[in-house]
Amino acid sequence: QVQLVESGGGLVQAGGSLRLSCAASGRTFSNYAMAWFRQAPGKERVLVAAISNGGSITYYADSVKDRFTISKDNAKNTVYLQMNSLKPEDTAVYHCAGRRSPSGSGYYTGGYDYWGQGTQVTVSS
Repeated sequence: QVQLVESGGGLVQAGGSLRLSCAASGRTFSNYAMAWFRQAPGKERVLVAAISNGGSITYYADSVKDRFTISKDNAKNTVYLQMNSLKPEDTAVYHCAGRRSPSGSGYYTGGYDYWGQGTQVTVSS
């Protein structure tokens, strides 16, 4: 069982930056592929970025490419989402998610088993 706790959300002006963190419990974090999803009011939850269990393979949605960076620190049991050049349309609740993955596998766009409670990001214009 893995528990995920997000932090780092808040209110920021357009063009600003935020860094989200997701701390995971358990001793086998290095065996988990991770991802960040977001859900805006009245919209479906969508994948923002994903990362392999080792942290070397990443995926980004087109809407955040070149602005967001996902990273994974297995020693700290934490996954991060650095968000730069934020836009009002980035406003959403951001959730981290995790799933077990074999060593050497890549990222996943779905099938996540573990979810955090979410952290609100609000970008003002």
